[in-house]
Amino acid sequence: MSEVAKTVQALPNIPVTEIAALIKRALVVVGVPADDAGQVAALMAESDARGADAHGVFRLPQYVKQIQDGAVNPRPSIQIVHEKPGTALVDGDNALGHLVMKRATELAVEKARKCGIAWVGTRRSNHAGPAQLYPRMAAEQDMIGIYFCVGNANLVPPWGGTEVLLSTNPISIAVPALEHPSIVLDMATTNTAFGKVRLKAQRNEPMPEGWMIDRQGQPLTDAKRASEGFLLPIGGPKGYGLALMFGLLAGTLNGAAFGRDVIDYIVDSKTASNTGQAIMAVDIAAFADVQEFKQNVDQVWNTMKSSPTLPGVDEVRLPGERSENLYRERMAKGVPLGAPLRKVLDELADRLGIQKLQ
Repeated sequence: MSEVAKTVQALPNIPVTEIAALIKRALVVVGVPADDAGQVAALMAESDARGADAHGVFRLPQYVKQIQDGAVNPRPSIQIVHEKPGTALVDGDNALGHLVMKRATELAVEKARKCGIAWVGTRRSNHAGPAQLYPRMAAEQDMIGIYFCVGNANLVPPWGGTEVLLSTNPISIAVPALEHPSIVLDMATTNTAFGKVRLKAQRNEPMPEGWMIDRQGQPLTDAKRASEGFLLPIGGPKGYGLALMFGLLAGTLNGAAFGRDVIDYIVDSKTASNTGQAIMAVDIAAFADVQEFKQNVDQVWNTMKSSPTLPGVDEVRLPGERSENLYRERMAKGVPLGAPLRKVLDELADRLGIQKLQ
């Protein structure tokens, strides 16, 4: 076991409520209204609870820096700029992305209640955490949620090229069940999300082969040398095609950044990112009896889980199952935060003059 792993195990878990409280304290100090800070903190802490460790409190120092440097507006006026019965375009006024996407998702659900299906796009938004957060909101309202966005840094070249013009551009789909958890797909169009690369670098851990290659096409496993290469798309040209199309739908269609216009918010914390996102809500009641549909989803779950496994495989898992199991465990026992992250968060708290994690 590595020394880093031993240290992670030795540190006590932090209750999700304490993580949320730290995030809220930090955001309020840099000018975010308490109610807005509380909403963002809850979503960020949920990210940690669901195992999206690279998208939760890990991102707090960068968000704070963007606010302090002027790239993110702590007191935005989020507005609907175009609207039809089943669609809307939301201008985030450079707000924290969680606020923009929460508003967009609520609007999509509201419109889907009337129209059966709704599509809401965003522009002038920012990084909003893991993709699964927002389709899950729709699923809680007996809807199917579908989300995709333009990532916040270009990390992938077009297939066969060397200039990074695309991001991880993830997609998430949530389908509610009755007795079982929702089935939730949350995936980047690359073999890994770049946040996981940053987490590996912070922990001094190597990356698996297949995550990145260097500019000579050789495997890159040193996370601290990530700037020397680029992420690999899933399925080769298929992943590239998905990233391109999601960029057109979430970026270009909304008047948001795409291609060379994308701002790497880790490198440039002073320029507004104009992030584009899209959320679809599909009202199950427009197609089927809700109870019957959710029972049928349960049956799909049971069918998949009862499938015979390959040698060495303990069980078949469904999309979102690991996240749900982690969520239950971490809500009860807290979230493990490694020593490097605890140090960064303690330094941030000292700098802002707020209470640290206990």
